[in-house]
Amino acid sequence: MRGPATMAASLFTASDLAVNILSAQSLLAAFGVLGVGVVMFAETGLLIGFFLPGDSLLFTAGLLCTGSGHDGLKLSLPPLLVAAAVGALVGAQTGYLIGRKAGGALLSRDSAPRLQAGAHRAEELLEKYGYAKAIVLARFVPVVRTVLNPMAGALRVPVRTFTLWQVVGGLVWSIGLTLGGYALGSSIPNVDRYLLPIIAVIVLVSLAPLAAELYRSRRQGAANKEVQG
Repeated sequence: MRGPATMAASLFTASDLAVNILSAQSLLAAFGVLGVGVVMFAETGLLIGFFLPGDSLLFTAGLLCTGSGHDGLKLSLPPLLVAAAVGALVGAQTGYLIGRKAGGALLSRDSAPRLQAGAHRAEELLEKYGYAKAIVLARFVPVVRTVLNPMAGALRVPVRTFTLWQVVGGLVWSIGLTLGGYALGSSIPNVDRYLLPIIAVIVLVSLAPLAAELYRSRRQGAANKEVQG
């Protein structure tokens, strides 16, 4: 006969195996609002969180606040907004402090290729657009929003500047996507049937600010070349 400790361990293992950390719906079903805060913190504050589904998690969580989930799962909107915002803001600030202390060692050549690519893009954003725009835009780009925070710390971006703009970007990103999911779930019956294509659109839309800024920057650069020529 198995003892209580063995049974608890078996249940814990079975629960862990049932959770797909790459699936927003699986995470929400297993951990609810608390899971949203933890994922936001890990994705924006810890380099190991770069693979987590931040955009889709926020949007899906907002949608589930309307009771649109096919499995009957329903979340409460006010605590969800608080958890999402706190996780995103505290995570970014933690990532910045880690980068300030550990410097470039966190993003060495031994890091994962995807992480290295994100770090390179984050550094480009900081150099090309300045601190304010880069910190806000990075929130909407997967992987980049993970590595830009420690990168900003390693590059010694002023604490006040980083804190101000990460709060602005973090609130717009976390609350905006959550309310977007809530609004859609409230207006369209059985919207969960179309969740996968909707999430794909959300990811594309989340890249729109960066694409628009790149386009504007290139046009400006071309115009400057014509004037100089």
